[in-house]
Amino acid sequence: MAKIISLVNQKGGVGKTTSAINLATYLAAAGKFVLLCDLDPQGNASSGLGVDIRKIEKSLYHSMIMGEHPSKIILKTRTLGHDLIPASQDLAGAGIELVHMDNREFRLYNVLREIRTNYDYIIIDSPPSLGLLTINGLVASDEIIIPVQTEYFALEGLSQLLGTIELVRNNLQPQLKIMGALLTMYDKRNRLARQVIKEMYDHFPFYVFDSIIPRSVRLAEAPGFGKSIMSFDSLSKGARAYKNLAKEIIKMEKSGNKRKFTV
Repeated sequence: MAKIISLVNQKGGVGKTTSAINLATYLAAAGKFVLLCDLDPQGNASSGLGVDIRKIEKSLYHSMIMGEHPSKIILKTRTLGHDLIPASQDLAGAGIELVHMDNREFRLYNVLREIRTNYDYIIIDSPPSLGLLTINGLVASDEIIIPVQTEYFALEGLSQLLGTIELVRNNLQPQLKIMGALLTMYDKRNRLARQVIKEMYDHFPFYVFDSIIPRSVRLAEAPGFGKSIMSFDSLSKGARAYKNLAKEIIKMEKSGNKRKFTV
């Protein structure tokens, strides 16, 4: 049965979608069966893998809101063993439609349970907000990865996110855990970036991944070509970092996740 992991941060521009795409790709490259679920109405995870969300007939919206079986909307990617549930702009209105639905926080949970046994990992790319779509992603998940940008104001809003996670745990998904914080956009020449890393280790009671994602032009360019960094430039610094992250997560699973923490 798949381990379901959400990448969540209500701040935009922290490398969340880049991390979702490339983590899923490298988990698949390591021999795992992986599904990437694009929960963001902007559809950047979908377009970053070469899918034109303006031309697809069905998306996650059709499963969450209209009850379509998810097997009918899953797309294959270039990487063997790596599938995608694409987003579409229809998801932008889903937050409003969900308000009046029964079990509105469990719509994605129910969708993914239909196909969970087909995969080793399901990676959810959440929107940069704490609205109903993100809440659906949290409720559907076993664990959370929080991408944290190693720049000024990086820690701003993190306490609000942790509070939301705790509310979800207390009221909707008691088994939800934080797998860890993922430091992104790191520039070792920047003293402030090093300070942010120190503060993460000093002040937050959850695991910080050993793998640190560097600031990289190649990582920024890859989505424009509809490719993961593995397909675009497998020898780049960013590619090595995400490959190491995938290895680290697999190793954590094998060791029984002893370094994970609840909120």
